[in-house]
Amino acid sequence: MDDHRELWLFRHGETEWSKSGQHTGRTDIPLDKAGEARARAIGRRLKGRPFSLVLSSPLIRAVETCRLAGYADGAELDNDLMEWDYGHYEGRKTADIRKERPGWLIWKGGVPGGETVDQVGERARRVIERALAADGDVALFAHAHILRILTACWLGLPPVNGQLFALGTATVSVLGFEHDYRVIVRWNQNSHLVEV
Repeated sequence: MDDHRELWLFRHGETEWSKSGQHTGRTDIPLDKAGEARARAIGRRLKGRPFSLVLSSPLIRAVETCRLAGYADGAELDNDLMEWDYGHYEGRKTADIRKERPGWLIWKGGVPGGETVDQVGERARRVIERALAADGDVALFAHAHILRILTACWLGLPPVNGQLFALGTATVSVLGFEHDYRVIVRWNQNSHLVEV
């Protein structure tokens, strides 16, 4: 029997750090004006589309995106949706890190004092289990790396394969099923392209 449930992934709107390319893990940076506008655009496009469960990272940029999109009522905060803990690389740009570690990539080089990609994958799998226990479609408001890793886990791939899925700010992606297997239904869509 086909499963028609979907997981709707909402990456938070733009912040000063996402715009500058700084790794933003646990630092609680608010949305900038453009980020707020794009979060509202998500809400306008969704027109109150119902979800059986709405989960949000507790970090303000995700919570505000959820609120501005119109889904704050009934949304539950889930620490498992927090962004990757970047440890000593928090707030730093990849180019600056590469001056110390040439060729560094977060996916392979790790972050001293932070989480491993597999630890983030464990959190992502818990979110998936919680979403699959819901009776219908689920909305997840979170961050780029955790949502990319969650997508890899959804597809049965190792967490490191999250590196294959680019994800812009204030975008909407949908995971679902085709027959009995998990698929990406839509990926990295700007709010004006979202189909409901």
